[in-house]
Amino acid sequence: MSEPHVTLDPKGLDPVQRKLHGPLEEQLTSALQAATERVRASYAGEPVEEVCRRLLDETRAGLHPDIAAGFQPDMDEFCRVAVAIVRGEVS
Repeated sequence: MSEPHVTLDPKGLDPVQRKLHGPLEEQLTSALQAATERVRASYAGEPVEEVCRRLLDETRAGLHPDIAAGFQPDMDEFCRVAVAIVRGEVS
């Protein structure tokens, strides 16, 4: 699996978010990648659902509180990353 990346749909963004689209995507991606590394490093056989929840919690913890509060990721995509962690496909 390649490194996880957050892609925002500009149609779903408000005017301020659209103006900050690039930096916002970069910050979200950075937080997700750091969370993926932390969760992968501490993975100890938990089920995928737990890994997915931890991944979301860790990602939000890495964001400014205002950004974290508005971050509504595609949970199917987050769970794909969690499955990759469980399968050992994330290095």
